Amino acid sequence: MPRPHCSRCARPAARCLCALIPSLPSRTRVLILQHPSEVKHALNTARLAALGLSNAQLLVGEVFDSLPALLQPPGYHACLLFPGEQAQALVPFVEQCSDAPLLLVVPDGTWRKARKLLHLNPLLANLPRVTLAMGLQSRYRLRKAPMPGALSTLEAIVTALNELETPKRFDALLAPFEALIDGQIEAMGEHTYQRNHGQSDVLS
Repeated sequence: MPRPHCSRCARPAARCLCALIPSLPSRTRVLILQHPSEVKHALNTARLAALGLSNAQLLVGEVFDSLPALLQPPGYHACLLFPGEQAQALVPFVEQCSDAPLLLVVPDGTWRKARKLLHLNPLLANLPRVTLAMGLQSRYRLRKAPMPGALSTLEAIVTALNELETPKRFDALLAPFEALIDGQIEAMGEHTYQRNHGQSDVLS
């Protein structure tokens, strides 16, 4: 018989994270486009970000027919948080824009699946790209980073919002993330964790 799950955070009821999830307002609007392969992943950090931000939206799919309207909310300037040759550092990009707040579009999936989302949705590829500072280190102790500086979706959003809306901080979003990781490590056992992950330097 399947274990009961929380309908909000999608975690097993015995490990519900809802008490740790904040409700944070932000001037920046966050639109998370999640590849379907991530929905049932045990470490679904995009869901935690969407639940913890009052000005965020999470959509699941590969092709998003509603993008033309979603990318033009009144009063916002849209950009894509994704690395690439044309990507600009986040803060200098904002300084070049008008006083309008950002609509930060964040693809969620493996690097291959995220690139697929851009390929299948040309409007995304046409957005100005922004990227985070170099040298960041993930707290995601259960995945090896595919490249130096790679962050989970939640960590990337928190980092971006901390930069965009300083001195306001969004670190409270990381509390359920840390609890989620601790729970996974506890479930696998410390010995197994150390054998498989203990020697990694940068994890995502």
